[in-house]
Amino acid sequence: MQRKSNLVSNLDWGTIVLYVILVLMGWMNIYAAVYSEEHNSILDFSQRYGKQLIWITFAFFLGVVVLLSNGRIYSVFAYIIYGLVILLLLSTLVFGRVVNASKSWIPLGSFGIQPAEFAKFATALALARLMSPYEFKLNTFWSYVKVGLIIAIPAGIILLQNDTGTALVFGSFVLVLYREGLPWWVLGVLFLLVALFISTLVFSTPVIIVALYVTTVLIYMLQRGKFKFAISLTAGLTGLGFLLYLASQTFNIQVKTDYFYIIPVGMGIVIATLYAFFSRTKMIYGLVLFLCVTVGFSLSTEYVFENVLDVHHQKRINDLLGIESDPLGWGYNVNQSKIAIGSGGFWGKGYLSGTQTKFNFVPEQSTDFIFCTVGEEWGFVGSLVVLALFAWLLLRLIRIAERQRESFSRIYGYGVVSILFFHIAVNIGMAVGLLPVIGIPLPFFSYGGSSLWAFTILVFILLRLDADRYGTFKG
Repeated sequence: MQRKSNLVSNLDWGTIVLYVILVLMGWMNIYAAVYSEEHNSILDFSQRYGKQLIWITFAFFLGVVVLLSNGRIYSVFAYIIYGLVILLLLSTLVFGRVVNASKSWIPLGSFGIQPAEFAKFATALALARLMSPYEFKLNTFWSYVKVGLIIAIPAGIILLQNDTGTALVFGSFVLVLYREGLPWWVLGVLFLLVALFISTLVFSTPVIIVALYVTTVLIYMLQRGKFKFAISLTAGLTGLGFLLYLASQTFNIQVKTDYFYIIPVGMGIVIATLYAFFSRTKMIYGLVLFLCVTVGFSLSTEYVFENVLDVHHQKRINDLLGIESDPLGWGYNVNQSKIAIGSGGFWGKGYLSGTQTKFNFVPEQSTDFIFCTVGEEWGFVGSLVVLALFAWLLLRLIRIAERQRESFSRIYGYGVVSILFFHIAVNIGMAVGLLPVIGIPLPFFSYGGSSLWAFTILVFILLRLDADRYGTFKG
């Protein structure tokens, strides 16, 4: 009796109530998204809302099981759970079923399970186990290698399943690493590379190279205050590029335009390196490395875009950036989603009164684009309420993570927050046209058993660990 009373009193009931509210709201919106007068019974188990009710029932059962379990097992067996999920991911490559061009489902009779969803909480557990010992410090080469492998292994297998969107979710763990001591400049570099990737797609390669060179020179000038060397070198390299152009025109030599920029910049790198060697200026070495890495990344962007990303991802990114316009093709989903959300106005059309979703104008309206149902039927006010509930949930989870006495629980807590934040931000960003469509569900709202169960386990493990923070309930 004492064990049960301690568990009940130590649980964060506010978070549990938020979870239940979001799950039930999600079910209501799935019902609205696929509602028809021919199938108007909310308990029709042949329809998606009926099946979702079954998933919800099992999700509640899983939540109770997790809460009644011994909280220590998640730390002790973290690597075993991680290993089992990795085996499940590998098995999909052999026994998996292709759904929406991704071989990420294991068939179980008329249903299927998506191991990639469960890999998220398993990776969060393994990462917490790795980083929780007192002697672990995120400041050595091997510490980065270990952390990188824990994250990269499931992400890499999921990429082999052709599920790029889910694989990108694992990038959210960088927020956990930042909380646990990752230098701020690493995040800065990551954001720079993302900005550079996008800029390279929008602008031509020569423009990017010149912009990077000018940025490097400006950094040097502002930090060292030596304007004469920087201006002289820039003027000389500009002259060299101009001479190369004149020579090609005079002697009628066919030269790729890129060489008029690449050769002068390459010469500038050599001269700057020699100057750093003789003047013993270490800062220049760092700037040269920065320029080499960013130019190399920019030159490789086109190859990665053309050969690594799938065609549908390429088209969706181009559509988002305005490089291509295809409102009836690759941009159809987002275009229809924005129309549905915009048609809801301030107060919405009313529950079960959404015409865009009811008549299937929005593809995947009960899964990836479930938020457009919220926008159309509940309007701006209803969308704001949903966003507020998600924000409240994330803030409560951050508070739970911060109050943990054990580093394992804290690190896992931030893993939970990072995964949920990524899903919420990207899914809603997709629906309103701010981010490219990568096909990830909205937590607790999108139709699907695997995602709902995985999110439930993810959150309830943290609640179970939180109940043990005083050491009064050991299971």
